[in-house]
Amino acid sequence: MKFKLENTNETLDGVIVKSLGNTEFVVKIRNNEHDLKILNMSHEKIEFILDNSFHIAKYLENNTSKITIVVDGVKLTFNKHPDLDKIVYKNSGIESVTDSQMSLKSQIPGRIVSINVSQGDNVKKGDVVCVLESMKMQVSIKSHKDGVVKSLNIKQGASVAKNDVLAEIE
Repeated sequence: MKFKLENTNETLDGVIVKSLGNTEFVVKIRNNEHDLKILNMSHEKIEFILDNSFHIAKYLENNTSKITIVVDGVKLTFNKHPDLDKIVYKNSGIESVTDSQMSLKSQIPGRIVSINVSQGDNVKKGDVVCVLESMKMQVSIKSHKDGVVKSLNIKQGASVAKNDVLAEIE
């Protein structure tokens, strides 16, 4: 599975090569194999041995798209689905987005989890307008251009269909 380290261009590709049983695994990270033994796992932390070295990873935040952990005192935030935005946009049926396009449309059906802007707010291209939950995954719906939010056509908790207009940005 690929994980993108937030605020960098680095993507880590990690796979379980072999299960040795009894919470022991051989994992491959950055094309190097490592021995992993899970000692204790709870809802707040994981204690493990990686290549004969003890580590503790504590969860700070864990949702469908991101996980923030502290490993041995170092805070790390990973995007669990680094290619999700590209996949959603590619499958939205939109060929390209022009600056003249005012409507921000939903690329997928789902439920509005949160709204991050208000009418009249200035937004930049890529700013998160709202978060949509679809198939137990949370997807950030981002502004397609710089502008001002002219109108919002959504409410938290409401359902939307594919191609519904979520906001007008001019």
